[in-house]
Amino acid sequence: MRLNQFIAHSGMCSRRKADELIKSGKIKINGEVIVSMGVVVNENDVVTCDDKELVPEKKVYVLLNKPKGYITSTADDMERQTVIDLIIPQIRKATKNDTLRIYPVGRLDRNTTGLLLITNDGELTQALSHPSFEVAKVYFATLDRPLDVDDYDKIAEGLELEDGKVTVDEVAYADPLERTKIGLALHSGRNRIVRRIFEHLGYDVVKLDRVMYASLTKKDLPRGKWRFLTEKEIIRLRYFSGKKMENIKVTKPPKKEPNARPGSGFKKRPPQNRGGERSLIPTADM
Repeated sequence: MRLNQFIAHSGMCSRRKADELIKSGKIKINGEVIVSMGVVVNENDVVTCDDKELVPEKKVYVLLNKPKGYITSTADDMERQTVIDLIIPQIRKATKNDTLRIYPVGRLDRNTTGLLLITNDGELTQALSHPSFEVAKVYFATLDRPLDVDDYDKIAEGLELEDGKVTVDEVAYADPLERTKIGLALHSGRNRIVRRIFEHLGYDVVKLDRVMYASLTKKDLPRGKWRFLTEKEIIRLRYFSGKKMENIKVTKPPKKEPNARPGSGFKKRPPQNRGGERSLIPTADM
């Protein structure tokens, strides 16, 4: 493990701050002052800062059902409430670690609700956040008006946004009678990508909720609540972080009915998977 990463894992500071400590000559390995970047810490090495030994913290993995109004950050210059402010007192009490530092994996904007993974595992965070790992996510969006079938087709086929083409794994009407509610499964980690997809087509997203992240779901986790991941979930998550997801089936877009009322353009039922394909979008309350 690199020295700055070891220092950050001790809970003392961020990796950037660790670099500053190294440059200032405050860090020693086995009694020797280290000022070079990129030094690797071996298993039996003793690392100290101002002669105080640093010990990596026990890894913590927390799943939060994020409520609206909190920003996905560890701190905010504008003094807005963060997801860390929401849970850190309880997490520190539960782990009996008053100096524990945790941080969110990826981002959900302030008005988006739903699943957010929070941890102090830097390696896992880096892996899950990197675009090449293609972590699956499922969102439910509530639009300001019904999604037109032509726009449904455009989303299913892929859209060209200002920063390149975006493709989705699946799109579906969450409710056959209320076509303002849309389920969307995708791997893209681009900023505000779901909102931007609908805004590109002239829709406002009234509500946006992430209901699945990698293998994690919102089952038995009410809004604003959190829980520690199980050992099985952690193992599965590490698998997802180390292997790209392949062979994702895409739901075919709905077709206009020949005798549909002019201007309606929608089928009476939501699109269905065929040929034994398993839908990525779970049945869930909006």
